[in-house]
Amino acid sequence: MANLQKRADGKWRARYRDSGGRQHAKHFARKVDAQRWLDEVTASVVTGQYVDPKAGRLAFREYAEQWRAAQVHRPTSAAHVETMLRRHTYPTLGDRPLSSILPSEVQAWVKRLSTGDGDRPPLAPSTVSVVHGIVSSVFKAAVRDRRIMANPCEGTKLPKTERRQVVPPTTEQVDAVREAMPDRLRALVTFTAGTGMRQGEVLGLTVDRLDMLRREVRVDRQLLTLTGQPPRLGPPKTKASVRTIPLPQVVVDELAAHLARFPVGPDGLVFTLDGEPITRSVFGHVWRPAARAAGLDVGTGMHSLRHYYASLLIRFGESVKTVQVRLGHATAAETLDTYSHLWPDSDDRTRDAIDSVLGDRARARGDSVGTGDA
Repeated sequence: MANLQKRADGKWRARYRDSGGRQHAKHFARKVDAQRWLDEVTASVVTGQYVDPKAGRLAFREYAEQWRAAQVHRPTSAAHVETMLRRHTYPTLGDRPLSSILPSEVQAWVKRLSTGDGDRPPLAPSTVSVVHGIVSSVFKAAVRDRRIMANPCEGTKLPKTERRQVVPPTTEQVDAVREAMPDRLRALVTFTAGTGMRQGEVLGLTVDRLDMLRREVRVDRQLLTLTGQPPRLGPPKTKASVRTIPLPQVVVDELAAHLARFPVGPDGLVFTLDGEPITRSVFGHVWRPAARAAGLDVGTGMHSLRHYYASLLIRFGESVKTVQVRLGHATAAETLDTYSHLWPDSDDRTRDAIDSVLGDRARARGDSVGTGDA
């Protein structure tokens, strides 16, 4: 129900009741403006697109925390989202009402993340894109909940992310990083370089997942090391991460020597330090000096050994599908996006294929082929 009434002071009062029966009113100096506003509101109520003006007064932080608690995230993903919101979003947008945040303000916030702000260093373009994506998901949920009419993150211009080509380490570098590691973790380097497993998968490897006779390892979980929580075993990154990887003999031999020298503890973990699970932060302190000594990109972390494994499979002729399955990638496209430049160049095969068909036809016609004539 809506009505328009002229007040004693000459202003026009437009009133309506929303779908919940609550009354709302707004005053205008001109009747035409009051009628236009009333028509727009009435149409939104009728079409089911109505948004209560008061619904958007909720602070972004409060709504984002409600949204975060309702998400079905893996533990590592949940921790990542919490960190991105707390560190990079709440200081700027956290106390603002949802409905007050404008697209121009989101754009300005993205620029500050990209260029740095005061004591905060600039974030990498890929990190800015991730943070913006999380915030956009919060606003999309707010639109679905009818708290705001539109997502202010739509149309934001993000910094260009330049994908760097993977440069796998050489075998000499893998050997060097292995020698620079503590005795207890040297087998870890050989094992990772020989299986391509992710860091969490390797640190969560238990002896019952190894089949030395069949020379294979079953990957179906990883070690989760979340802030404020003790390390524990949890599900792998994705469904595609569950896989069985063949073990080369060099890996089997080194694992056997490692287990003979460093028996597993009660938890069954193959790789430990001082009998305890190895957290990511602790491993980083051990890995970085060894990586520097070997001339590896420290920022790539232990992932460089995964790149080494992939490069060997490609060099020895394994198909894209095989590399995808071994690495636990969700799709072959992900594998190609990362490693396509490592597959042998096919330019000569392309030339030969065309020449074998069109060249034969040209020779049959008596055309000059392969003489260098223009």
